Amino acid sequence: MSETKYIFVTGGVVSSIGKGTSAAALGMLLKRRGYRVVLQKFDPYINVDPGTMNPYQHGEVYVTEDGAETDLDLGHYERFLDENLGRLSNVTTGSVYWEVITRERRGDYLGATVQVIPHITNEIKARIGRLGKDKDIVITEIGGTVGDIESLPFLEAIRQFRNDVGRRNVIYVHVSYVPYIEAAGELKTKPTQHSAQRLREIGISPDVLICRADRPIGEEIRRKIALFGDTELDSVIPAENSPTLYDIPLRLNEEGLDYLVLEKLNLPAPAADLGEWKEMVSRLHETRDTVKVAIIGKYIKLQDAYLSVVEALGHAGGFHGVRVELDWVDSEKLTDQEAARGRLAGVDGVLVLPGFGHRGTEGKIEAARYARESGTPYLGLCLGMQIGVIEFARNVAGLEMANSTEFEAETPHPVIDIMADQVGVEMGGTMRLGRYPCQLVPGTLAAGVYEADLVNERHRHRYEVNNNYRDTLSEAGMVFSGTSPDGRLVEIAELGDHPFFIGSQFHPEFKSRPLRPAPLFKGFVGACEARKKSGAGEGDLVEEITPSGEQATR
Repeated sequence: MSETKYIFVTGGVVSSIGKGTSAAALGMLLKRRGYRVVLQKFDPYINVDPGTMNPYQHGEVYVTEDGAETDLDLGHYERFLDENLGRLSNVTTGSVYWEVITRERRGDYLGATVQVIPHITNEIKARIGRLGKDKDIVITEIGGTVGDIESLPFLEAIRQFRNDVGRRNVIYVHVSYVPYIEAAGELKTKPTQHSAQRLREIGISPDVLICRADRPIGEEIRRKIALFGDTELDSVIPAENSPTLYDIPLRLNEEGLDYLVLEKLNLPAPAADLGEWKEMVSRLHETRDTVKVAIIGKYIKLQDAYLSVVEALGHAGGFHGVRVELDWVDSEKLTDQEAARGRLAGVDGVLVLPGFGHRGTEGKIEAARYARESGTPYLGLCLGMQIGVIEFARNVAGLEMANSTEFEAETPHPVIDIMADQVGVEMGGTMRLGRYPCQLVPGTLAAGVYEADLVNERHRHRYEVNNNYRDTLSEAGMVFSGTSPDGRLVEIAELGDHPFFIGSQFHPEFKSRPLRPAPLFKGFVGACEARKKSGAGEGDLVEEITPSGEQATR
């Protein structure tokens, strides 16, 4: 194909309407038809990236192979596409202005007055174009909601872009909300009408309208939306709530979204290869057995802060044919050993989440101790691995008051310490980020789980296991089963005399896919299932989490 095609996805009425999921699902469907697809997210906030943002405000920070700290929607993109994306796939207002101002200071504009139009919009368009090299289709999601002041430069840029590359090469997909008003007993189209009208005022007429609703949208409603949205009836795609995230592409395919998009782009529509995906979704629906995992963290009120972890557990559960129930535990409530025993008794596994800062760490240490002493499967992610090392150092290796210098600068035994080359560096984009290789030790749990000698995983941290304590910890029974190829940095720590106790310095959740679960999660859930079958982990159900993150309290 000689010309790259571009699809721009906007959202209306309310935020969190499902633009990212819709874009990811469409990308997956087009890839399954044989096209080379890449996805991109434009975020209107002025932060350069979400790396230093509070998880309660922004949710998870997703890390790409090349070390970019990005919006969590990139996780959806990668999971649906089953491809790795990079920093060009996440663009913020802050990064655009940073680039333009840097050029202005350097004199690149030759003294011209620098303005939103054309300088900011040109930079936005350049980032779209750069991503389209060697791809058939670029799908770009515009963050925020139509009508937001912050999004206007992006909307203006994509309006211009259609004229720049040719009108036949661009379509606009608008995702809107059709609310059901209980008092009236009917779905209301007015919010979608107004949203489409705001788009047209900007100069963008949506080619496709994806209408989100919590119940079926009849033809009469669709006709009304088509009339006021200035589009054809077939271009109004109903998108009702789905049982899981991974049902969505199949639902949209049944409604003809991918065929419609290809038709509007004047592209052939070869058959979509959805067999493997359908089998995976079928397994998710058919699973009946459950395992219960305690998730230990400090941002548990907003589960989007750990979205990739939730999804990775779901992927692993689907592989083993079980549903993973997540028991969210506030680490600050695990005040001592007795509290931890009482709270965690009956779970089939303990997972300690990533994080930063001192708050809640002593509770996480108690959770690790409970898992070690009770034989409960344990998975520690990044900070969770460091927590496992600290607990082992204190209670097994005899290093009283061992700690991380992140939490206690004057600890007598800094078993976790800052990297030497990071001392004195300010916060923000200074960590070990992105893909790094990990050499596995043959015969260890890690090597068995990965079935490999060398793997590559993604990192986001500044602190490491202190090499000065490695011999002491090893002599006490801790196995450092994964290191950097030069042996300088610990990547995986495990206990050889435990059914499954393992921690990774990296974030395996970022590479987990619905069709290819992350090996550490797959091994962990398998160990939880084995414990459940042994009868050692029976307990009351708390809440069931499907792989889409949706909850069903029992």
